[in-house]
Amino acid sequence: MKKKLDFSKPLLILAPLAGYTDLPFRSVVKKFGADLTISEMISSNALVYKSDRTLKMIEKSPQENPYFVQICGNKPELIRDAVQKLNDIDGIDGIDLNCGCPAPKVFNHGSGSNLLGDLKKLVTILSTVKKYSKKQYTSAKVRIGIDEKIPVEIGKAVESCGVDFITVHGRTRAGKFKSAVDYEAIKNIKENIKIPVIANGDIKDYNKYQEVLKFTNANGAMIGRGAIGKPWVFHQIKNNLEDINSDIKKEIILEHLNAMIDFHGEHGVVMFRKLLHSYSKGYEGANPFRQIINTIKDPNIMRDMVTNFF
Repeated sequence: MKKKLDFSKPLLILAPLAGYTDLPFRSVVKKFGADLTISEMISSNALVYKSDRTLKMIEKSPQENPYFVQICGNKPELIRDAVQKLNDIDGIDGIDLNCGCPAPKVFNHGSGSNLLGDLKKLVTILSTVKKYSKKQYTSAKVRIGIDEKIPVEIGKAVESCGVDFITVHGRTRAGKFKSAVDYEAIKNIKENIKIPVIANGDIKDYNKYQEVLKFTNANGAMIGRGAIGKPWVFHQIKNNLEDINSDIKKEIILEHLNAMIDFHGEHGVVMFRKLLHSYSKGYEGANPFRQIINTIKDPNIMRDMVTNFF
């Protein structure tokens, strides 16, 4: 089978972000430059006990190719069952294990970044994914520790499971999303393991992307929060553009709105309001614009508002 990911040049990946990287958003960034998209994080528990909402979260758009599903969990047997469920779903090219989520409800459940405090357990869980998955790729997304930084130990533990690549968010769990990203730690992992390493954390624009890749020598970058309100960052990086013209921005915003309406129906208009708050940041007249769109439910009126404002 022909490999769908080409590590001979830097890969550009959209990070899974709960509440943001749904199918409409992923389809837009895929169209405008992302090499790989990944589902929002899915609990292995929810997958096994099959809630309809969970299955809806796994759906992908036709242009999402390749496409991964990210799962989290702390019990090998549940992880095994979750992987077997995913094996039965076509169109998924890889399974990514979340070993980095700092959210208290995930951490306290023993999943996400909690696994970084027990590398033996991390290896057991990740090896279970690798053993049972029939998909082309297995990967893991990690942070560099819980409180103290142990990047190389984490990198080696992940590598020992036979995965295809590792994504490293350069903060500890304690660092949440606020502390400075430790790109040195990502570089150390890269120098000490043989599998491809993807850099993650505060990569918000073309220049930062260039700087991080040069410094860490990583095999690519994963962008998450840097793409919220600015999904054109993928277009910029792919096309080596430091700047982006407003026509492309407008095209991407309208594309996103239409994708939301296609996927969520009229409710997509209401859901799009919070996204327009991000999109309109820095524009003149953003405040009155936000007040008006907060009352709009009609798709056609919303399209007109977007077209005229941007």
